[in-house]
Amino acid sequence: MEEFVSAGYGTGREALLAATVHVVARKGLRGLTYRAVAEIAGVNNSLVAHHFGNRDALIEAALEWSVSRSIGLSGLENLPSDKDDFCRTLMALIRENPDLQTFQYEMILEARRRPELAGAVRRLYESYISALSVGLSRLGIKGGPGAAQAAFAALDGLVLQLIAGVEEEGVERAIRYLWGVLAGSDEAGSLSSLEV
Repeated sequence: MEEFVSAGYGTGREALLAATVHVVARKGLRGLTYRAVAEIAGVNNSLVAHHFGNRDALIEAALEWSVSRSIGLSGLENLPSDKDDFCRTLMALIRENPDLQTFQYEMILEARRRPELAGAVRRLYESYISALSVGLSRLGIKGGPGAAQAAFAALDGLVLQLIAGVEEEGVERAIRYLWGVLAGSDEAGSLSSLEV
């Protein structure tokens, strides 16, 4: 069995959601069964059905949980005013919690095949963009929802690249560059400063 650390998730509903994220991140939706979730969480599989009723309710709840957890860990609503802290926080989130992002990308792709997930995925993006908009506003960065959506699109792509195995240093450079652009810093320079 794959290693799964449930520390900090409790033993009830939250542990089941964390286990669901882990299973889907490692095995895709085809590997998502009540039995697989229960095994990872260390409970009887009837407990999964008791808490969620059906597989789709489990998937939607896990998606909402993963987004909430990811936003909290990333500090998007309370962005640091320093680009080094910003970069360090985002890179740590991805390194320490790759299953959160992998699960979300699995759900985004699955929504293309299963339209009933489209609403949950739309809420995923709305939540991230809203949190980032709050964070940018607190720093006095103007541009409103459009700036937040553009910035999140860039971050979303960079996170996907990192999960896909793209060179970490390049992703870090791009995050720092994005921070400079958002903050209106002269340090952002031109696109050639990314040393692509």
